[in-house]
Amino acid sequence: MRGGVLSSLILALVFLVSSPAVAQQKPEPFRLALPGYEFEFPRDHGSHPEFGTEWWYYTGHLTTKSGKEYGFELTFFRVGTNRTASTNDSQWDLRDVSLAHFALTDVRRKAFRFYEKLNRSSLFTANAAVGRLEVFNESWRAVTLPDGRVRLQADGGGDSIDLVLRSMKTPAIHGENGISVKAAGLGYASHYYSLTRIEVVGRVRVANEWESCRGIAWMDHEFGSATLRESQQGWDWFSIQFDNETELMLYQIRKRDGSPDATSAGSFVMADGSVIHLRNDQFRIKALGSWTSPASRARYPMGWQIDVLPLNLSIKVTERLRPQELLTRSSTQITYWEGAVAVQGSFERTPVRGVGYVEMTGYDRAFRQPGMVSPGP
Repeated sequence: MRGGVLSSLILALVFLVSSPAVAQQKPEPFRLALPGYEFEFPRDHGSHPEFGTEWWYYTGHLTTKSGKEYGFELTFFRVGTNRTASTNDSQWDLRDVSLAHFALTDVRRKAFRFYEKLNRSSLFTANAAVGRLEVFNESWRAVTLPDGRVRLQADGGGDSIDLVLRSMKTPAIHGENGISVKAAGLGYASHYYSLTRIEVVGRVRVANEWESCRGIAWMDHEFGSATLRESQQGWDWFSIQFDNETELMLYQIRKRDGSPDATSAGSFVMADGSVIHLRNDQFRIKALGSWTSPASRARYPMGWQIDVLPLNLSIKVTERLRPQELLTRSSTQITYWEGAVAVQGSFERTPVRGVGYVEMTGYDRAFRQPGMVSPGP
């Protein structure tokens, strides 16, 4: 769920319909996310073109040598347009559309900037490898290095990141029996895992000035082929990294009346990497305030009290900056809030602090773009 957001979009459908090769063939259906999927790494870090939508979602918190603080988001989306095979297939056939978002939160200056890309997938413009993590969209990329670490690069305007990431834990698989359920019904789910604690070193450029930095990041990878149901409005997603080496992921899918869907769920990752699945009735999320975007006029919750009952975990989540909204008119056509947050509270009556990211969709209008899939982060 994630982090993050979105996927297929109307532009992908426009490209598909306009393709003469596709018009002459009956397209095959994309594979649904069904129970029983067995993850295997590093294979599942790579692309899964048999599914309609997929994303690799990085968020994190950076501190420079001079003490400046930044949040960052870098996301790559793959949207399948055609699975049809023919004897005339070539590497230039349109099978996927690639999209990407890059955002930077400048905490000290109270500034937020985002950038976006949309490209037809090809060997040279944008692509994602099968069987290994190697995804790019023009100059933005996430590539596995020979030593197993990952290099992230993105730039836009006067902002850039050039980071090397090392995961401190094994992948956390979300949901049960290989699927993360998003709605009632067969296939309304995704295959979803996260790297919940990643050590970051590298450089960040703001206002055309480079600085070395260190930090912590989170990565979500999700793939599936389902849409939100008509009764569902959008979702709120939380990723939190605590100072006691544990992590929390929650997603709350909102119904049209604002109440949480019963399929909302989460995961708690222990210090040793073991994962505890959380059902919707085991946690409560309460908004403490709100903020209305001057750009979209969407009214978002702002500030949250979260209680995870079986873990005796009670925390307050506070945004680092209110205007962290992305209006992605040049790519996914979706308006969503994705921002850095600070966390404090208690776990088993012991004080905890932490950092995190929150994503919110469906506040400007129902999340109902043609072909779009359910949350992720």
